[in-house]
Amino acid sequence: MKKFNSIIYLLALIFIPVMAQAQFDGEFIKPRNGKFLLQNATVVTVTKGEIKNGSVLIVNGKIESVGTNISAGDAEVIDCTGQYIYPGLFDGGSRLGLVEVNSLPETQDFAEIGQVTPNMRALVAVNPNSVAIPVTRVSGVTTTLASPSGGLFPGTAALINLNGYTGDQMFAGFEGVILNFPTSARRSTWDRRSEEEVKKDAEQAQKNLNEIWSKATKYQELKAAEAELTFYPEMDQLAKVIAGELPLLVEVNAAEDILSAIKWIEEKKVNAILTGVAEGWRVADKIAQANLPVITGPMLSIPTRQSDRFDAAYTNPGKMAKAGVKVVIRSNDAENVRNLPFNAGFAAAYGMGKEEALKAVTINAAEVFGVADKLGSIEAGKDATLFVSSGDPFETRSQISHVFIDGYRVPMSNRHIKLYQEFLQRSPGLEK
Repeated sequence: MKKFNSIIYLLALIFIPVMAQAQFDGEFIKPRNGKFLLQNATVVTVTKGEIKNGSVLIVNGKIESVGTNISAGDAEVIDCTGQYIYPGLFDGGSRLGLVEVNSLPETQDFAEIGQVTPNMRALVAVNPNSVAIPVTRVSGVTTTLASPSGGLFPGTAALINLNGYTGDQMFAGFEGVILNFPTSARRSTWDRRSEEEVKKDAEQAQKNLNEIWSKATKYQELKAAEAELTFYPEMDQLAKVIAGELPLLVEVNAAEDILSAIKWIEEKKVNAILTGVAEGWRVADKIAQANLPVITGPMLSIPTRQSDRFDAAYTNPGKMAKAGVKVVIRSNDAENVRNLPFNAGFAAAYGMGKEEALKAVTINAAEVFGVADKLGSIEAGKDATLFVSSGDPFETRSQISHVFIDGYRVPMSNRHIKLYQEFLQRSPGLEK
């Protein structure tokens, strides 16, 4: 009994200060559902312009109405005077929730052993309790594509909303198999292979890809014919791509490789999305002609070639967008997915423009992922996934005051904020 009482006492010591701090700040601890009226704001709908002195009514997780002079009824009223309401931002590719501490292998769940593991689903591996998730969502990033990495077919990426206790609760309606397309470029500046060795390795990698694809095609043919098959999970997952049930996310960066990937995609008749695409600006017209959407980033990066301008990464999405490519922006990060707005801000400042950059992290992403009926803009009938900001979310001075995900009002707190509060209001302080 004494041991039990000791445990209770220790738990109290841990949790009571946190709860007291939350109550002191007038904050709630857990996301909470309800009926909310956000009023007196500038509503940036993305798809239907801006509504001055507008309101958004949230009921049962959905946006019930958007406009002016909306009555509150029994809704909780949140005054947003002088502020802006934006749809939640999408990160088109990250490891958020798949890794906790980069230096600890025990906390890494984004890469499997082997070159062909498309059946490894990120949705199963995501940690809903990752401390980086609250850090991310208070920056207005509400939806991310959790992306495995590693071999040729490293796994299946999943779109998740940053609220929920399980992967299924967080699932936002999209999954796609990742292909790291064989590259003919050098792996890094430290790659000391000869030109002949580079070419030979690229040809072998392409041969391996085609052999695996042929095997998956045969598996799909037998499966469609209802033949008796020994379950082969890797081929079964690739067969879903061949059957059109899942899209293929083709990671490719060098200009020459992008052209090869486009040709391969057309030959195989695959529903594909290009990802990475660091040198997309060099072949933007070819990507546009192929009518392939692109997920690119990070913008906060250096040029791929020493001869390129310093701003090659910053201008890349804008140049592709102007060529007619539908562009989505990603951070390609883990703990710093919170910096997605600044990646978009760089794209906006270096040729993309604020309006197109905003679309690249909202409605464009929703359309590419096939969830535009639920997310990506502020419209009646869509999921209430949005945030309230003091200004342009791409600017560092803007402060975000409220975040909603699927109608849940999310606490504006995280580990960073709690540490800040703790040391700002130290008790006891420095006095002796």
